[in-house]
Amino acid sequence: MPKLSRKMLWAIVAGLIGAQLVLTLMMVHRESLTFDEGNHMFAGYMMWHTKDYGLNPEHPPFVKLLATAPLLGRALWVPELKGRDFKTEAYLSGRDWLARNDGDRNQLVFEMRVAAGLLAAALSLVVFLAARESFGDWAAIFALTLAAFDPNVLAHSALVTTDIGVSLFFLASTWCFYRYVKQPTAKRLMMAGVVAGLLLATKHSGVMLAPILVLLIAREIAAAEKGTRAREALRLAGAFCGIFLIGVLVLWSFYGFRYAARPAGLAMSTTLGNYVAPLGPHVSWIINLVGRLRLLPESYLMGLVDVGRMALFYPTFIFGRNIPHGVWWYFPAVIAIKTTLGLLVLAGLATYAAATRKLKWGREVDFLMIPALFYLAVAMVSGMNIGARHLLPFYAYLFVLAGGGAAALAASNRKWFAVCGLLLAAHVASSLAAFPNAMAYANEAWGGPANVHKLLSDSNSDWAQQLFQVRAWQERHPAEECWFAYFAHPEINPETYGISCHHLPTADTGGLGGADNVPAVIEGTVIVSAGDLSGCEWPAASLNPYDAFRRAKPEETIDHAVMIYRGRFDMTQAAALSRAQNATEAVGKGDAAIALALADEAVAIDPSSMFGHEARGDALAAMGRKEEARQEWDTALSEVRRLEPGAQPMFVPDLESKLNK
Repeated sequence: MPKLSRKMLWAIVAGLIGAQLVLTLMMVHRESLTFDEGNHMFAGYMMWHTKDYGLNPEHPPFVKLLATAPLLGRALWVPELKGRDFKTEAYLSGRDWLARNDGDRNQLVFEMRVAAGLLAAALSLVVFLAARESFGDWAAIFALTLAAFDPNVLAHSALVTTDIGVSLFFLASTWCFYRYVKQPTAKRLMMAGVVAGLLLATKHSGVMLAPILVLLIAREIAAAEKGTRAREALRLAGAFCGIFLIGVLVLWSFYGFRYAARPAGLAMSTTLGNYVAPLGPHVSWIINLVGRLRLLPESYLMGLVDVGRMALFYPTFIFGRNIPHGVWWYFPAVIAIKTTLGLLVLAGLATYAAATRKLKWGREVDFLMIPALFYLAVAMVSGMNIGARHLLPFYAYLFVLAGGGAAALAASNRKWFAVCGLLLAAHVASSLAAFPNAMAYANEAWGGPANVHKLLSDSNSDWAQQLFQVRAWQERHPAEECWFAYFAHPEINPETYGISCHHLPTADTGGLGGADNVPAVIEGTVIVSAGDLSGCEWPAASLNPYDAFRRAKPEETIDHAVMIYRGRFDMTQAAALSRAQNATEAVGKGDAAIALALADEAVAIDPSSMFGHEARGDALAAMGRKEEARQEWDTALSEVRRLEPGAQPMFVPDLESKLNK
């Protein structure tokens, strides 16, 4: 391979990262707010202005603070906080905050996305630097090209979420530790600790760095000469403690060195002890002990608990199936579907290059393989099966490994150079073919982006980013009345973007309200986004009111993720669900009579609706008619028992607690 001059090398780097940023900004400029962004943005703004770390502590502060830094000095309207559950507070207040201050202009959203997008450029740069130090200049160019044009990276590069940031700091943390191991200095140890702290302050999965470092230390001890192993173990154990202490100190700094999640006068909607209780006595004891000793901030601990709680009963949608729990093979399947064929083959060739000694297998390979495989293994058993974005740290290591393998093979002869070059070009071409809909990427073997919604859901295809395009569709059909099942409603209101369809019920409208009372038959236009089409938030397909639409061919598709159907449709299940949800909301407002009327309608429309019977029981109980309420709850429980066993735990405890009162 030709030798690259320093000037040429850095010109290529600048060109590739520049192209990545241009593509990213073009893409997110046309995207409406995605599912999680509003709550992150609002929480970050409130952290800067009121030091409130309790508005959805689901994720640590770093990305939220970075993204909202452009808003410093701006006195924006802030909704009155209502003391709701912390997630509900953050999502709905974030929705109202953005709707009032930004509307459909997306100006503030774009500014915050640009700030968050700096992490994507940093990730690409670290991929380049790690590959260059480990395998040389050409490996770095290969790896950087893979990272800069990867469709999964592009899809999330400038969103105000944590996935790019955690990928950056995972790779940076192990690379900094590699550099320390290779040349131990106080400066390199300090850098490793600071980067570890940034990882912890970005996402709770950063706690996996501790076992990863232990495994890397074990590798170093095993590779040391016999007479030096004890000394090496002691030195690396000390380094581990130093990195840990510096990292925790950096983490505390992002919470202003304050234990309490919220400022004086405000409290969390639940206590740490109550929130951790569902995770069992052993986990509860550990978390409560850490809290009592003030070893970590309260907000961080609440978020850590939230991760565990979310994984308890999180449904999975894959290959057209609704599964009420996580499955170990989900992420291997996601890799096969969401990775370009070029990268898959290059990853295989890297293994071949290592096996044939063309790529020397040593510390450099181990410091990439061990973190990547450990992270993948944990993801496979985590129970949270909702998107390729959760694999982005794995991809960061894969880019470097694939780049190293490609460079090693390309250096052996010209044929390998041509093969690796063609595979790299195929990776770029496949990604650009999906542009600007990188979120919905699937490789050609699986039918491409147009087919991905049949295989996967959530942020693999539809993270609620298409409202500008839906509005453009409605502007082309101004006289067409429509009913819209939108994945992120009511966390995001389509009306904010000028869309005037009726709202169909979703899993989220059940807890947050916002669905219209749906007729039992709709003759006209029904629009269903891919997340609701799949029913990915329901633990069983039978609960998805739009399951029948999956077997119908849409007349139009928007951005591979919003399906438009015209005709006459039986909406019995959606009609009953909407009334049951609205009845539950009415009970919460103290309107028991209205609630009972709605619940009566729900049960009349669909006598098998467990939601209708439960809502009717709730309304009767609110009116003091306890025995009638128990009969309705018992009927609801009987309907729940008809579900597949894995789906029942999401509903049985609540109904049993009502019956046992």
